[in-house]
Amino acid sequence: MGTGTGTGTVAASDYFQSYSVVGLLAVIGVLFVAVAFGAGRLLRPVVPTPEKLLTYECGVDPVGEGWAHTQVRYYVYAFLYVIFAVDSIFLFPWATVFAAPGYGATTLVEMFIFLGFLTVGLLYAYKKGVLAWT
Repeated sequence: MGTGTGTGTVAASDYFQSYSVVGLLAVIGVLFVAVAFGAGRLLRPVVPTPEKLLTYECGVDPVGEGWAHTQVRYYVYAFLYVIFAVDSIFLFPWATVFAAPGYGATTLVEMFIFLGFLTVGLLYAYKKGVLAWT
């Protein structure tokens, strides 16, 4: 194992030290949010009235049942967006690693596995008829 300078190898202690910094920042972030919510709970006035306990829908008093049908195609649109967003996010780091010496074959196999998942998602969308223009 190298010292992490000059030889291109990274010592295990350097590797885990990087993750400990990320973990520490995550803990600090969670604590920050918890303190903010706790302070909000302690400082806000609590005066419940019947009007405040009603469900608020765009300024209209709620009338009737709260059940409404939702079009499934909106979920499929969101699913397609996630597929293409993850695809675009994954392509940029893959292109930089693919150019590095010694990583070409491994990253090429990883990309084909990922493209397989992408193809399954697109076939699902095609089967559901989402890709048809109406």
